[in-house]
Amino acid sequence: EVQLVESGGGLVQPGGSRRLSCAASGFTFRNADMSWVRQAPGKGPEWVSVINGGGSIYYADSVQGRFTISRDNAQNRLYLQMNSLKPEDTAVYYCTASVVVAWYRASDHWGQGTQVTVSS
Repeated sequence: EVQLVESGGGLVQPGGSRRLSCAASGFTFRNADMSWVRQAPGKGPEWVSVINGGGSIYYADSVQGRFTISRDNAQNRLYLQMNSLKPEDTAVYYCTASVVVAWYRASDHWGQGTQVTVSS
């Protein structure tokens, strides 16, 4: 089955850095569009960044210039390097995969999430 396991969250001071990792299994990782989505307390999900199967990368305006998404297809891993962290970055961060199951259908999968808290 599809599995996505995030790691790397924790408590970080404002202005600090953190790298999140996502270990993926159960699907052909290199073909999948991979995203990071976050959800702050009491808020709805916010899309953060995507790196698609062809390598194209896009960021939400709120993280542009501070976060970097990357993938290692040989290791089936997705990363999010977070720099210059702000308290408003506090959220549960989810790794998501869009897996093609037919030419007309893709199935979205989410990991369990990892908590990132930015606070003094």
